[in-house]
Amino acid sequence: MEPRFFSTMTHSVYFPLWNKYRPAIIQLMVASEDGPQQYRLFDHEFKAINAREKSYSFELNAHAGKALNNIKESRTAQDLLDMLKMSRKATELLTEFQFEFSMDRHFMLRVSRKENL
Repeated sequence: MEPRFFSTMTHSVYFPLWNKYRPAIIQLMVASEDGPQQYRLFDHEFKAINAREKSYSFELNAHAGKALNNIKESRTAQDLLDMLKMSRKATELLTEFQFEFSMDRHFMLRVSRKENL
């Protein structure tokens, strides 16, 4: 019997794409201890999922599995957070630290770690 990880994620359009990049994103989170990290994503992958999207850019501040800023208007950011919550390592990191994730219009993903106060 196969696990049913995606039963609640059917509405998550970008979740499979973020999941593909999960190892790289977690590596960025770990490496962010030494300073901000960045990784260029491929625009054609996002456009293949939703060509009508006006902007894929977002900013996500997260801690303890929750967004600290309003991401209601960004399906891209919501799906990234959903993917992170499915990863044991990402969940551990998000419990210990606050992270800022952002992606600009050139599909450059940036990850930085903020020290908890």
